[in-house]
Amino acid sequence: MNKVLHEFLDQDLEGLSPGPVGWDVNPDRAPLDMGARFGGRPVWLEVGFGSGEHLVHQAVINPGVEFIGCEPFMNGVATLLGKIRAAGVSNIAVHPGDARDLFDVLPEGSIERAFLLYPDPWPKKRHHKRRFVTRQHLEPLARSLKTGARFRVATDIPDYVRQTVEQVPLNGFERLVGRTNDWHQPWDDWLSTRYEQKALREGRVPHYLTYRRT
Repeated sequence: MNKVLHEFLDQDLEGLSPGPVGWDVNPDRAPLDMGARFGGRPVWLEVGFGSGEHLVHQAVINPGVEFIGCEPFMNGVATLLGKIRAAGVSNIAVHPGDARDLFDVLPEGSIERAFLLYPDPWPKKRHHKRRFVTRQHLEPLARSLKTGARFRVATDIPDYVRQTVEQVPLNGFERLVGRTNDWHQPWDDWLSTRYEQKALREGRVPHYLTYRRT
């Protein structure tokens, strides 16, 4: 990580916290005070934001929405902080860690939309249980989402599509299907990320799936 990225972390990260999430600052796992932190505005969540391209894009085009981004890799977190500065947005909070720690302290029904975009595919079969689209992740996600909230998933891995289609509906969601049932058609407000462009160059096909919290 270069000096500039270190400066972003040192200068900006603490002020963008969604509240006390870590076990060291919240050992009792008290729920976050979403009203105090976000002023009663709708809150959307992106799990694993990578370098933050999509998260900042959504924050720019939805200025009345507050966002929480989770990402455990500090290079990605620092890169996001630079993008936040460049875009001049003030509606993003950042949790630099595991989304499961955030789920512990999110109040029930506090999130109105969630994104899971090109998650780690864990390609080996013995590692499939580590994928996000398993009960251990989907149940706490569903608990944190309002009834009717949308959950968007994008992936270029066919077996991840299979597991998503099988597991997400078992954990409090129903799939929303458009008139053409074309899961290769991106959402109208989609920003194609650098990762997606690499996948397309290498011949992999993106899939876009939308679910509703039931």
